Amino acid sequence: MPERGPATAPSKAESPSNPSPSASASASASPTAPLTAARRTGLLVTFILGGLTALPPLSMDMYLPALPTVTTALHSPAATVQLTLTACLAGMALGQLVIGPMSDKWGRRRPLLIGMVVYVLATAICAFAPTVELLIAFRLLQGLAGAAAIVIARAVVRDLYDGVEMARFFSTLMLISGVAPIIAPLIGGQVLRFADWRGVFVVLTVVGTLLTLLVWRKLGETLPPERRQTGGVGAALRTMRGLFADRVFAGYTLAGGFAFAALFAYISASPFVVQEIYGASAQTFSLLFGVNSLGLIAVGQINGKLLVGRVSLDKVLGYGLAVIAAASVALLLMTAGVFGEVGLFAICAGLFVLMSAMGLVLPNTNAQALMRAPHAAGSASALLGTSSFLVGAVASPLVGIAGEDTAVPMALVQATCSFLAVLCFAALCRPWRGGGRPTAAAAAAATAAPTASAPTPPKT
Repeated sequence: MPERGPATAPSKAESPSNPSPSASASASASPTAPLTAARRTGLLVTFILGGLTALPPLSMDMYLPALPTVTTALHSPAATVQLTLTACLAGMALGQLVIGPMSDKWGRRRPLLIGMVVYVLATAICAFAPTVELLIAFRLLQGLAGAAAIVIARAVVRDLYDGVEMARFFSTLMLISGVAPIIAPLIGGQVLRFADWRGVFVVLTVVGTLLTLLVWRKLGETLPPERRQTGGVGAALRTMRGLFADRVFAGYTLAGGFAFAALFAYISASPFVVQEIYGASAQTFSLLFGVNSLGLIAVGQINGKLLVGRVSLDKVLGYGLAVIAAASVALLLMTAGVFGEVGLFAICAGLFVLMSAMGLVLPNTNAQALMRAPHAAGSASALLGTSSFLVGAVASPLVGIAGEDTAVPMALVQATCSFLAVLCFAALCRPWRGGGRPTAAAAAAATAAPTASAPTPPKT
């Protein structure tokens, strides 16, 4: 994991965890102590940020094996129950639009703690929801509050890292947060062996509480007052408008958003495809989901450890988008019966390739977009997250539009979103021109005036 040494950036190395006076004293007593303290701080911050970015997949994926049982318990059709996923996703999208600019104005710590407390309360209430309508409502609140975790985690990364280091750190976060999609369905499947679907929300409440306590005790402020934005809601809206006026930023944001929608089409449809169409058990589904998530983690680590710094981020991103598009077309042909009757293994192989390629796309779209906005990381992070979650929320109900007996809608949504991601990357980012990063002068100007009420990102 890349670290900023104490000699070059002591404030950034020390600020996240607020070292104790005794630690500072020991550091002054030994020339090697500051380096050790910085490394410990970096590992701790990485763990906390990884936990925060893992909260959305935990909230989604632990609940997936329970979807068929929720339809029975609450006497609701599958399309209505899938709205519990859509509501949580839409909440996370809208919440980021509010919390991102708040964190630019008031710092990262206070909005994060408020969001985490509300998340815990909403999740606890979900466990007692008597009807699907109330479950949908509190899943929306859960998403609104949980948005603080993902949007502020990205903003903290932008506070601490830049350039290639930031791309590598996002890949490191993927190693931690990527464990969540592996273990979440497995935990959900095991919970269903001893409790009903409400037990899943009890476990999520416990996880949220522990993470909130860890943030409160160990994660300090990373955005000092002199770097915070001024102005009110109008200034925040102008900042966001300026960001989306940057063609390249918009290209990376939309490409990442459509790629995430293809991923979420898989997340929301796979419980019914694997369990209802192909007759697998909840435990088998959890195992297959975990294998696919393991592919995403492995490719993400290849991206961070081997490719970043050796191959341009745009080239890696282009390869990843091409693989996703090819895998989605193959899935569409298989589910449509072009190759005859195919079994679960062939479908899972196509999903594995699609899922794995996300390890090349998601960290690099985040890094490239955030490098365009060093002056408004919270607002930029909000736009990144909102675009991804909103498009994913639209894609979620579409995968079940033809009922529970065919996987064609899932594959069709994935193919459409994949090609839209490729189109946005090619038409807006124009990677062959090398315009993916702001000029050094523009970046320096943005950094020199961090408190401007409505900064304008560099344009190409």
